Amino acid sequence: MVEVRVQSLGLDQVSKTPVVILQETDGERMLPIWIGPSEASAIAMELAGMKFARPLTHDLAASLIRGLGGSLDRVMITRVEENTYYAELVIQRNGEVFSIDARPSDSIAIALRLQARLFTNDELLSATTIQIEPASEEGELPAPEQPDDPSSMTAEQLQEYLKKLNPEDLGRFNP
Repeated sequence: MVEVRVQSLGLDQVSKTPVVILQETDGERMLPIWIGPSEASAIAMELAGMKFARPLTHDLAASLIRGLGGSLDRVMITRVEENTYYAELVIQRNGEVFSIDARPSDSIAIALRLQARLFTNDELLSATTIQIEPASEEGELPAPEQPDDPSSMTAEQLQEYLKKLNPEDLGRFNP
């Protein structure tokens, strides 16, 4: 398995569907995964450090894992079948390891909340290599080509963007 991190979150201009871009931690290969608008919002809010007074679904899942005495060891994005990606939450509790089937988008949102590591297999990275502009040396994403391009905003810019975001702006999810 290859460790990856969330490189960016954007909107596919053709399908108007949100895309999370995972990049291998020690390399340049990317894995784009098309996700639903609510999962994109959950990932974006966590990346921007936005918190709500009441827990949202992914916050609740993270609280359940912790509250039941478990810890999220890692998330593994394991395969793709007919354009559907599969992931597993690997949870440890009292010396036992549990693997739970989950959608990658939900898994990523939960992993971000619990600071868990993300992994995928080498074949998925190889099969879906894409080219995007790399982050700067300071770790910030390049300046956006358009002012409202969420795929290349800093955390502060993304937070301001999310405050103004209308859910219809994300487009309709088409699997």
